[in-house]
Amino acid sequence: MTNMVIVWDLDNTLYRETPEFHDLMDTIMAQAAIEDLKLPLDFETAKAMVTESYRTYRDGGELFVQKYGTDPKALFDAYHKRKEQNLTPIKPYPNFLEKLKKLNCPQYIFSTSSHNACEAILKHLGLYDFFAGRFYSVEEFGSYKKNDSADVYLKFCEAAGIKPEDCIFIDDSYSNLEFAKKAGMKTLRLCHGKENNKGVEYIDYAVDNIEECINLLHQICA
Repeated sequence: MTNMVIVWDLDNTLYRETPEFHDLMDTIMAQAAIEDLKLPLDFETAKAMVTESYRTYRDGGELFVQKYGTDPKALFDAYHKRKEQNLTPIKPYPNFLEKLKKLNCPQYIFSTSSHNACEAILKHLGLYDFFAGRFYSVEEFGSYKKNDSADVYLKFCEAAGIKPEDCIFIDDSYSNLEFAKKAGMKTLRLCHGKENNKGVEYIDYAVDNIEECINLLHQICA
C-alpha cells in the first residue's frame, strides 16, 4: 500500500487518556451543562448523564441535546473552552515527535475537539509545529461529532486536498471508524487494551497500543 495519507484522531489517540483524565472531561462536560447552559440539574445527576450518554451514543453531550433540547454548538463551545483550561494531566508519549517524523507518509489530524482545543493540546504535547496547517476540527464543517455521517469525513478530505481512498484513519473509537470507512478510508483502531475487533467490516487494522500502531504504519507507508 503506497502513497497513503495518515489521518490521526487526536484525543486518546495522539495521546493516551488516563481514567483520571477521562473522569475530568466528564466533570467539565457536566459543569458546562449546569453552569454555562443553565440546565436545571445537580452536579451528580449531570455527570451521570454524561456517563450514560457516552455509553449509549459515544458522545458525552448527546443526552442533554435529546432530553433538554440543548443547542449542540453551545454545549460544544462551552465544553471545549473548559477543556482548554484543563490540559495539565495530559502526558505526551515518550519521544513521539521523533517517531512521527520517521513515518514516510503525509500526516493530518481530524478531531472532535474544537480547533482552539486542538491547537492548545498540540502545543501542550509539543506537536503543534509538526501539524501546523494540517489539523482540522469537525466544527469547521458544521458538525460536532464524527460518528453519525460519512459526510464530515468527505468535507475534511476536500478541505485538506486529499482523496478518502488514499487515507488511513486512526481512532480509538470504533463508532468513528464506521463512518470513516463509509467515506472510503482505510481504518485502524487503537484499542488501548480493549477488545481487538479487527475483522469487523469497517475496521481494516487493529492494534493494542501506540508502539504497535507506529510499527504498522511504517509497514503501510513503506
